[in-house]
Amino acid sequence: MRNRNPDYHARPVLPFGDPRARLLIVGLAPGMHGANRTGRPFTGDYAGILLYETMHAFGFGSKAVSIAADDDLRLSDCRITNAVKCLPPENKPEPAEIKTCNHYLAAELQASPGVRVILALGLVAHKAVLMALGLKQSALVFGHGARHALPDGRILIDSYHCSRYNTQTRRLTSADFQDVFRKIRGELDA
Repeated sequence: MRNRNPDYHARPVLPFGDPRARLLIVGLAPGMHGANRTGRPFTGDYAGILLYETMHAFGFGSKAVSIAADDDLRLSDCRITNAVKCLPPENKPEPAEIKTCNHYLAAELQASPGVRVILALGLVAHKAVLMALGLKQSALVFGHGARHALPDGRILIDSYHCSRYNTQTRRLTSADFQDVFRKIRGELDA
């Protein structure tokens, strides 16, 4: 990828946001022309449009748009990471990649005692969070809008991924995504 696009980041994408955040958003993997290009999760790709717009509306982002890692977007009380840190083949992570990268997510969760709510964007992120916490995959069933109390006292909330496919097929609408963020805000403000 770096040979074809020498100006791309094209290496592992680190988490972005407030290190003392109470909300951790877990996505799938860097998008080919998004985070793989910019070096920041959900920045510069279609999936970031709905995510950053909604985060801004609920007070987690300083602006509603993120197109480059050097823009002035700041996250407040929120951090974003991915289950897989590098661009996967065909833009779809293989189980081995998810497993290989999972220790990074586990370490991040362990080093983030302030995180009270984890938002899993899609089934892959949901399963990666369970794996990182040492829970059985069958322990908590993924469902859009589902709320799961975790053994460590944190809350896991599921959402369909904010991908172009899910939004264009209306599997995930802006209203649906806002409902998820209302739940999150309710958990954090309680």
